[in-house]
Amino acid sequence: MATNKPACAWAPLVVVVAALCAATATATAATTISETWDVEYIMWAPDCQQRVMIGINGRFPGPNITARAGDVINVTVNNKMHTEGVVIHWHGIRQFGTPWADGTASISQCAINPGETFVYSFVADKPGTYFYHGHFGMQRAAGLYGSLIIEGSPEHPEPFRHQYDGGELPVLLLSDWWHQNVYAQAAGLDSKDRHFQWIGEPQTILINGRGQFECTLGPARWNLEKTIDKNIQTCVDNQGSCKDEERCLRRSECGPYCPKSQCAAVVLDVRQGKTYRLRIASTTSLSALNVKIQGHKMTVVEADGNHVEPFVVDDIDVYSGESYSVLLKADQRATAYWISVGVRGRHPKTLPALAILNYTDAPPSSLRWRTEPPVTPAWDDIQRSKNFTYRIKARSDTNEPPPAAADRQIVLLNTQNLMNGHYKWSINNVSLSLPTTPYLGAFRHGLQHSAFDTSGEPPATFPEDYNVMVPPVNNATTVSSRVFMLKHGSVVDVVLQNANMLKEQVSETHPWHLHGHDFWVLGYGDGRYDPLKHEATLNTVDPPLRNTAVVFPHGWTVLRFIANNTGAWAFHCHIEPHLHMGMGVIFIEGEDKIRELDVPKEAVACGLVARTVAVPLTPATPKAPSPAP
Repeated sequence: MATNKPACAWAPLVVVVAALCAATATATAATTISETWDVEYIMWAPDCQQRVMIGINGRFPGPNITARAGDVINVTVNNKMHTEGVVIHWHGIRQFGTPWADGTASISQCAINPGETFVYSFVADKPGTYFYHGHFGMQRAAGLYGSLIIEGSPEHPEPFRHQYDGGELPVLLLSDWWHQNVYAQAAGLDSKDRHFQWIGEPQTILINGRGQFECTLGPARWNLEKTIDKNIQTCVDNQGSCKDEERCLRRSECGPYCPKSQCAAVVLDVRQGKTYRLRIASTTSLSALNVKIQGHKMTVVEADGNHVEPFVVDDIDVYSGESYSVLLKADQRATAYWISVGVRGRHPKTLPALAILNYTDAPPSSLRWRTEPPVTPAWDDIQRSKNFTYRIKARSDTNEPPPAAADRQIVLLNTQNLMNGHYKWSINNVSLSLPTTPYLGAFRHGLQHSAFDTSGEPPATFPEDYNVMVPPVNNATTVSSRVFMLKHGSVVDVVLQNANMLKEQVSETHPWHLHGHDFWVLGYGDGRYDPLKHEATLNTVDPPLRNTAVVFPHGWTVLRFIANNTGAWAFHCHIEPHLHMGMGVIFIEGEDKIRELDVPKEAVACGLVARTVAVPLTPATPKAPSPAP
């Protein structure tokens, strides 16, 4: 439900009010977008197989939110689940002035307990393609996610807006799906020694929450990976009918050929000659994906809510946590074309997902439903993935170069480790363990020395003689809740260093996501990062601004950001099992300024705060974003 309310009538938003009230008459008034969500267990059939999952207001995926830059978003979350807490993270929203609304359990807020309510209130600070998802346990993998789109405004224009006369197509929100529930997944990851169980590859790739298990919408004969059964059955119903409408809608037992089925094919309608904006985002738990549209090229114009210098591609890699906008021109013969979404970076045991690009002005007789879908690039062609990633640069006419130098450098070595029989992901031999008292609440009320380990920061580098190409030595691995303390306003360089896993000659691609910020991606490379050798190769002229960046197998990635956002912020691998196993760090910014924040008690009233602090409830007041990245 949206409520139109001019920002000038909202007294607490002092800075926003001043900016908007001083704007010209052509400026659009800010709006308050208000929603009420019941988060609950539902029965749903995302891939034509019914399972218990987490939904919002009885549906999956969650509601799409569309706002304009500068709008205020209020979402009242009611936890209707009886057995677990919940939080919602607004992925890519920087939360200037509202760090408690970031939605990270044990970091920025307490989990919302069963039967409780929490109101998220924040400013949609800039245009772009975003999404939201659960950030407690592995709830994202249980289906708790949805799209968040922030459109441009006169105060926040998008330079490519005039280039798509056909408007916007529905967002392609990509995810992966397992038939084993997340509680079994987590139990397997937490188990010791011989009882450790890796969940394996997903059963289905979903597009907007829809997929097809053990069948393909396309012809059964098309060229799948060798490990996938080529005798797989087709999902296509030549009659185009569903005999039992109720079962089709409620349980999807009639399969994907009922248009209103929960696993029906996603169809994007276009008209010949028009150019469209297509937003693509990935909230996958594990999989890196590639999107290819049959017979069409795409022009990349946005990445993670930031403008990029346009470039044309045949297909696009999308890692977990990333989002893009592409311009798509409907310049082919008027018919129907396949959209293929295939797995990248891991040996696929999952059928590619399919959607349909449908020319609405095509004569019915011309529809090419029996053509073979396009095959996405080979899963192990890492060089192709690197070539795509390296092409992403800041748009020249809106480029905002990074500061010339950093105040400090933090080097983070990614390794898989074995500690006391438990598999862990570690950073500089430290695996992250979150406290029961949220970091933000602990610092706000001066309880940090009791709430978690404040004996020092985690290691900010690793030994010079460490060989990233061989399996790690595990005897020094620890579990810790320590944090990095960043001076407010300081410029920080982070070197992500990938290394070998426990298995010989095996290293994975990790997508790292930083909460509360965008960062400049200064460069990538292979092997071990050597500042004397590689610093001169870094791009400080037009590096892209992102909130998620990948570090490739046995490689490195260098990031730079400004610590200008007071709060407690997570920086972690966006692969759900990896974060669950400790692959992340915490940045505390502006320790002295946290005490000045008007943090609402309901955000942090758990753990030591609940037992030792008596503070009145205060409203969560969103504030205007900082002009800096």
